[in-house]
Amino acid sequence: MSENQTEIALLRTILGSAGMKPEAFDLSLPYWKLKQYKKGEFYNEYKNVCKHLGFVISGVFRIYRVNNITGEEKNMLFFTDNQFVASYKSFLAQTACDYYTEAMVDSLILYIHIDHLNELYGQSHQWERFGRIVAETAFHEVMVNTEGFLFKTPEDRYREMMEKHPNIFNAVPLYHIASYLGIQGPSLSRIRKRMVGK
Repeated sequence: MSENQTEIALLRTILGSAGMKPEAFDLSLPYWKLKQYKKGEFYNEYKNVCKHLGFVISGVFRIYRVNNITGEEKNMLFFTDNQFVASYKSFLAQTACDYYTEAMVDSLILYIHIDHLNELYGQSHQWERFGRIVAETAFHEVMVNTEGFLFKTPEDRYREMMEKHPNIFNAVPLYHIASYLGIQGPSLSRIRKRMVGK
């Protein structure tokens, strides 16, 4: 793990701030691997089972689905620095994935295999708790997205996205952000102008 010391130290700090003790984190040291993704490379592909949980050191990933009839892509989630990335539905159920997870820019992640995570769950209550938090986070993300489309204005969703992914606009073309918000490009331009005027 010596070549990954900086990245491991960052992950240790993040999990430590969430309550994981150093000795529990140390159990995972043999399992984390570092991987560089080129822009456009897939973290997980349609119909594949997602076997890894990734931690984004730097970069941007998106989860999207493709409309089989029109070929249109719909962005569902983004993952940026210091967030965990997975095709959650596939990862948690270990079933084939209904969507793609793609690097939007050159990105760097630490990742761990589901089998190693399951080993850690068996060895440590703190890792079991971590697994529960991963599942709860996935559920929370889906609920927030669903409620956002049902009850919030595109402007509210844009504001929340800015809070969660403050640097995404420097990395991702605006049409991807419009797709995530469920609006067309001109509507996004109007929202951004209004926000700048406030």
